[in-house]
Amino acid sequence: MTGAVTGVVTGVAPDPVVVQRGDGPVVLGLPHVGTWLPPAVHAALNDRGRRLADTDWHVEALYDGLLAGATTVRATFHRYVIDANRSPADDSLYPGQNTTGLVPLTDFDGHPIWDTPPDAAGIEARRGAFHAPYHGALAAELDRVRARHGVAILYDCHSIRSRIPFLFAGTLPDFNIGTADGTTCDPRIEDEAARRCRATGRTTVVNGRFKGGWTTRHYGRPDGGIHAIQMELAQSTHLTAEAPPFDLDPGKAAALRPVLADILQTLAALAPDLRG
Repeated sequence: MTGAVTGVVTGVAPDPVVVQRGDGPVVLGLPHVGTWLPPAVHAALNDRGRRLADTDWHVEALYDGLLAGATTVRATFHRYVIDANRSPADDSLYPGQNTTGLVPLTDFDGHPIWDTPPDAAGIEARRGAFHAPYHGALAAELDRVRARHGVAILYDCHSIRSRIPFLFAGTLPDFNIGTADGTTCDPRIEDEAARRCRATGRTTVVNGRFKGGWTTRHYGRPDGGIHAIQMELAQSTHLTAEAPPFDLDPGKAAALRPVLADILQTLAALAPDLRG
């Protein structure tokens, strides 16, 4: 599998969000796997921006088929169009630290990505056309799953390069679990996910540099029956190299998928015990 590095701008525009509905208690969020760019956005990006280096490469393939009955909610648009894991009000997730906003002006290395940056009206149009449909679909699925099971578990799927000095020092652990310091889910969810990661001998951190994005923080309301957890994978765990063309490494993926499957299956099995 080879990652596109210039965006998909040809043909009929896809729906901004694709839902695969399951009958189980777990909902997988996939906000950053899309590579589609509207032609006007593609034209406004500079050459660096068109590389789409900040994509969560192949995360959808890593999780595909791992949990029977899981629901998936997947954005098809790239995060440079608008970031589905940021607050619609563009509040910073990490005040005082380098990060990117609702419509990023730089890439993760701090370099500008636009020849013509979007104005306020353009950002508002993107919010309505892309951000709102994604979250409308995600909220609807979480409500449906909670109505069916008495509880819903949102597992937000992410990946990022393991070395990005603009965002963090050193090398990122393989597994980065975020629950906004334990506020977005029952502690058993965090504990079980972390235990299974650590049992592999891979580097693991809970609520380190990545504590969960806006999606995790917005929907994670344990008292209301919705539990949310974010998994940020270092891309060194599944790519041949963290550079173009960002190819999936079949051997690495084959080693990683059983770990992810174990986490998801454990969380699904916990769901009956989480009902209030």
